[in-house]
Amino acid sequence: MTITQNRRNFLASSLGLVVAVSLPLRGRAQSGAALAFQPDGTAAAFEPNAFIRVGEDDLVTVIIKHIEFGQGPMTGLSTLVAEEMDADWSQMRAESAPADDEKYKNLLFGLQGTGGSTAMANSYTQMRKAGAAARAMLVQAAADEWGVDASTITIANGVLTSGDKTSTFGPLAAKAAMLTPPEDPPVKDPKDFVLIGKDRPKLDSQAKSNGTAVFTMDMDLPGMEYVVIRHAPMLGGTVASFDDAAALAVPGVTAVRQIPQGIAVYATSTYAALTGRNALTVEWDDSAAETRSSDQMMKDLSALATGETGLMIEESGDITSALTDAAQTIEAEFHFPYLAHAPMEPLDAVIEVKDGSAETWGGFQFPGFDKQAVAGTLGLDVTKVKLNVMLAGGSFGRRAQPSAQIGSEIGAIAAAAGRDGSWKLIWTREDDLTGGYYRPMTVHKMRGALDADGNITGWHNTVVNQSIMAGGPMEMMMQDGKDPTSYEGSVKMPYDLANLRVDWVRAESKVPVLWWRSVGHSHTAYATEVFLDQLLEAGGKDPVQGRLNLLRSDMTRDRAVLEKVSAMAGWDGQKVKNGKGYGVSLHESFNTYVAQIAEVEDRDGFPHVTKVWCAVDCGVAVNPNVIRAQVEGAIGYGLGSVLFNAITLGEGGVVQEQNFDTYRMLRINEMPAVEVEIIASDADPSGIGEPGTPPVGPAVANAWRALTGTAVTTLPFTTPAGA
Repeated sequence: MTITQNRRNFLASSLGLVVAVSLPLRGRAQSGAALAFQPDGTAAAFEPNAFIRVGEDDLVTVIIKHIEFGQGPMTGLSTLVAEEMDADWSQMRAESAPADDEKYKNLLFGLQGTGGSTAMANSYTQMRKAGAAARAMLVQAAADEWGVDASTITIANGVLTSGDKTSTFGPLAAKAAMLTPPEDPPVKDPKDFVLIGKDRPKLDSQAKSNGTAVFTMDMDLPGMEYVVIRHAPMLGGTVASFDDAAALAVPGVTAVRQIPQGIAVYATSTYAALTGRNALTVEWDDSAAETRSSDQMMKDLSALATGETGLMIEESGDITSALTDAAQTIEAEFHFPYLAHAPMEPLDAVIEVKDGSAETWGGFQFPGFDKQAVAGTLGLDVTKVKLNVMLAGGSFGRRAQPSAQIGSEIGAIAAAAGRDGSWKLIWTREDDLTGGYYRPMTVHKMRGALDADGNITGWHNTVVNQSIMAGGPMEMMMQDGKDPTSYEGSVKMPYDLANLRVDWVRAESKVPVLWWRSVGHSHTAYATEVFLDQLLEAGGKDPVQGRLNLLRSDMTRDRAVLEKVSAMAGWDGQKVKNGKGYGVSLHESFNTYVAQIAEVEDRDGFPHVTKVWCAVDCGVAVNPNVIRAQVEGAIGYGLGSVLFNAITLGEGGVVQEQNFDTYRMLRINEMPAVEVEIIASDADPSGIGEPGTPPVGPAVANAWRALTGTAVTTLPFTTPAGA
């Protein structure tokens, strides 16, 4: 049987710890949920509503409140628990927490959610405390059973020892679960870390390698129907009328129903659903759609950048006088296209409606939003909806939807059916690339001033783009109409620039936008670091030493990564040698400091990046293996975006890119060698999923300009000059 401690007070705390013993397989309910018994002996349904479970088999299962889509929270958070429990790494397991904004909230957001590279930052102390509490309870249970003082008990590699008495966790778990958890257990001194700071294999790698990991796309329920949606080809369009006769004639198609998002085709197989969708005849109402082309939209943004309608975001000194009195002024205008997230697993979800309740499965990044959406579309109380967070094949921000797009769609599919049943929503690659929610198209209009000695005396940046936060539940986070995710990284720069001004102009469009990997930093780092490089070059300054000289005295972490990457690459002031160009960039995002140097060759007039050196300071390096993997992946992702990627609206506003033949991914032979050095730090961990992306673009652009003399201010690099 399973025994748990009295949770009335403890579960109200931020830890939510429970130590439980899993039932033997033969004793489990058919649903797979174990039973639990309160200390008074009354039965209660067990639910994984805390962070740690200890089984009779000694396995320690950590309930992970952050979705795992390849960035490593299952491994990282389990490492924290294992460290404080003194568990053996081989006994650690992890599973995703269900949707519950109160029990599993992101302590930085106030609701359950993964994003902004906050998983480790918000969970570091919380999960260590949870592990320390579990350890204390196991120690006390052993002390009570052995009749010894708890202070005599040590734990190493998952084994408790006092004199000649030893035990693993499993035999003590039931007794430990009866104890009251300590409210504020002490955690280890970092000098005593055994697991934190050491390379460990990721917990989910084996299952993903051998095919046993279950993603939403893998799910099948008995009697389940497969559903695809015909969305409007123009972003913002709606259904005017449709003819489903040909679709219903397709073998396997069971129904065609209009829902708020478009026309849903239900079938007994994915093939039938897709074939039926292709057979639909739909007339669209484009009166509220975006009908401008990308070229026209970029011209409109550029015009806004020259106006006086922006909001002043940051100002110091007198930028007007600095520009007027300058010995030399330099201007540049940077153009950034819409970008798709393009995760390997497109959006999908599964729902089962039965007896007035619903259960949903999907890769939900903010599951509370989707749970509310499912409940609302089905007319159910939210307590009647269970939402399971699945492994997901990437996201890069696409699944972080305040609009609860997928929760709304899967709920609408079930509601339109009007009966109990189960359905699987599938987006194709074409749906994903043409369906909106892109990184906003952006313009940076830059002006810089230099004195007679080549020193930078003025800096003015006007940023123009759509707001991601406006018009949704995140709008409440905006202050005075300002969306910090639109211009983050262009403000609070580490450089000592006496006369500076940053403005933001909010543009409007019917194209839905969303945070993309590193959000605003993905374009601000490029604009600021490329323009800074141009100013340093015009002033006759070395790119590395010039940055070091500009850094404010308190920017010690920025200085450390820049000096480290300079040493790694053997920087000697030569921007071109042996036919290769070298460029540097420095950027902090999500409280993580990153400097990169790129080595670039000219291959038939196009840059080929042969190597990237990267120094990173992300605080305590919980698992260096995961950090290196994230940085390497972020560099590849960022590199592909600046070289090749753009979502283009053609004449009339129809998205041109349909699949990876036109939205080109970086190929394996184009991936540079990457060398990563992690700066030793005793600061709390900060973000690592995103900070490697922003610096790679400007480092490559600076190297390319050094090599060829060509300044790339319109992305991607494949865009024809002058476009």
